[in-house]
This record gives sequence, C-alpha cells and structure tokens, in this order.
Amino acid sequence: MKLICTACSESYPSDLAVQRCSCGEPVELELIRASIEHGNVWERFGGFFPYLSKEHIRNFSLGEGNTPIVEIPSLSQQLDNQIFFKNETQNPTWSFKDRGTLTGVVRAVKLGFSRIGTVSTGNMAASVSAYGARAGLETTVLVRQDIPEEKIYPILIHGSRLIEVDAHFGEIYRKSLEIGERKGIYFINSDDPFRVEGYKTIGFEIADYFSFNPEIDYIVVPTGSGGLLRGIMKAFRELKASELIREIPEFIAVQAEGCSPIVSAFEKGLDEVGSIDNPETIAGAIADPSPPSGNEILRILKKGGRAIAVSDNEILEAQDMLAREGLFVQPASAASLAAVKKLREDGMRDKRIICILTGSGLKVPSAAEKIVKKREKLKIQKTSIDNLEKIL
Repeated sequence: MKLICTACSESYPSDLAVQRCSCGEPVELELIRASIEHGNVWERFGGFFPYLSKEHIRNFSLGEGNTPIVEIPSLSQQLDNQIFFKNETQNPTWSFKDRGTLTGVVRAVKLGFSRIGTVSTGNMAASVSAYGARAGLETTVLVRQDIPEEKIYPILIHGSRLIEVDAHFGEIYRKSLEIGERKGIYFINSDDPFRVEGYKTIGFEIADYFSFNPEIDYIVVPTGSGGLLRGIMKAFRELKASELIREIPEFIAVQAEGCSPIVSAFEKGLDEVGSIDNPETIAGAIADPSPPSGNEILRILKKGGRAIAVSDNEILEAQDMLAREGLFVQPASAASLAAVKKLREDGMRDKRIICILTGSGLKVPSAAEKIVKKREKLKIQKTSIDNLEKIL
C-alpha cells in the first residue's frame, strides 16, 4: 500500500508516519478494490481496510459505526425532496469522529507510538481522549484558549492532558505536526490519512442501506476541515472501482456563514482556500478558519458538487425542525438540513438527498437553550403535589 498526495500524486510508503506531502497538501491511502463480506461494518467491509485485523477491532473499538439512516416523511414533504438522515450522534462519543479515531489509533500503534494527540474544537478531542484511554496511550489534546467550558470535561474525564494554546487554530495544527515528529507524538488530526480512511465506513453504510443501488442525487456534508467529505467520497470511489455501484452521488459541502473559507473560494472559482481571521458562528464544530483539506475539497467539488453557506439563524431553525422530529443534534449537524432548506428555496425539487448529522446536541447545550427560549410554550411549571392533578 502507498500514500498518495491528493494534489501532485507524489507517493510515500504507508509504513512511514507521513500525513502531508512535501508540496503541503494532504496525502491519502491509495484506492482499494474489494468485495463485501458478512458481519459488522469492519467485518463486512474489511477488504477495504487491509491494515485492520480482528484483533485491532477487539482491542481498540468502542462500538463505532452501524448508525441508523432515518427518513422523516414530514420534512421530505415540507421541503419537496426525499430526505434521509445519517444519524452519527449514536457513535460512542456522540459524533462521527469515532470512526476515524479508531483507524487513527490503530495506525499509531502499528507505527510504534505510545503517545497520541489531536488539535480539536471539541468532538475530535473527546473522541481521541476516549480511544486513547481504551488503547492505554498517553493522550494530549491541544485547543484554543477560547474553548467553551462545556467542552472541557468530556475531554478531561478520560485522563487526557489538555493544553489551551494562545494561537490561531491553523497555527496550532501546523505546530502539532512539527513538534509531534520531534517528540514522538502521533497527532491524529482532522486530515490524517488514516482518520479519513475511517470515515469511509459512512459511505459504505449508505450504499449498503440502499442495496448498493442508492440512486442518491446529493450527500450533504457539514464541512470544517474537510476530512469527513473526503472519506465519504473515497468510499464511493472505491465502491465504483470495485464495480459494486454504478454512479457516485454529488456532494454538497455546507459551512456556516461566520466561517466559510471553502464556500468563499468555491464561489470565486479559486484553486486554493484562504483563511478566516475571526470566525464567529454557533456551529463551532465546523468553524475551521484554515481547513487543512480545503484545497482537496475544492478539487472534489469542481468535478461535480456544490458549496453553500448558511447563517446561524438558519442553522438554529433547522436544529429546531429536527428536534421537533425527535433528533437532537448539534448546530453543525443541523447545517446540513439548513442547506437543503436554502436550496429548496432556490428551486431544488424532487431530489433524493442524504444529510449527515455529525454529532449530538448534547455537545452544545447552550444552542438548545437559545431554541427553547424562543418557544413560548416551553417553560418550566411548578406545583404542589396536591395541585398536580389539576395542572395535568
């Protein structure tokens, strides 16, 4: 197996701890062709993960994957499109990150690392902390100094070392790779090639759900760093190369207006993504001001896809819509439905769409508070036990 640059096609041996090409762009594992077996997601699609063994899964897995796809007819009818939701909130640490963290941890262990780390806004930090504890690895998490307090304890509870760094997110990311190489710490960051490999399982599960004849028009992916979209796309590329599907769906990358460097570059027809100086959005999980996979996302979308930005108000409205249907997701997840709603207003009709719900609403309870306060009927009532029947 080889690691291949997504931009210049330079190749590297897969047994080296290479995460980015010398040209500065992310690398990924070469395209894999395989067949389908039986069992859970890692067994059924094990041929696409030749570096994973049953022992790896037994020793390091927390039960990630196999998340449900939910169709909500009322929302489909309301928005004039058939909409399905891939509910990633049901992973062990309540976000899609767990899929890539497993493969990233296996990669680190196979390369002989005893120390791992990550640079994260929250979801990936909690995931790497949990899987680091499961694998018995010394784990370090680097965050910006403005990390919300509600995100701190799900990281520390697993025994990780948490360091708040006074710097821009992109600067912390770059520095982590430099220091990690010198100090023997494998940073499983957002675009690590083996983290991206883990995200392939989402694409495999989507194709499997539709019996490998999905006939999907669009897959809508909340996009921060870009690793998630890359992983799902790679799954469909490999399925097509293995002659298991005929067509690859188009992808829609959705970002928050307060931090949308990929959308901005796409709309301007640029080849490279710039950075955002002062990102400001309620969807913190996709607020990556300098996305490390941004240029590769542009290359993917230019071959057939879209990029759209949605406002915080649109995100909160979509989060409210999903909550009323029983799905409590974080704002970044709701951005996918907000994008569909916006595109429907621009004339998109009668399409078959998969929205990726990336993480649980429990990740950002402050957003739920904003929604509840807007609903007049959602107030706490108090009563004595004697008056309870009257109130009911």
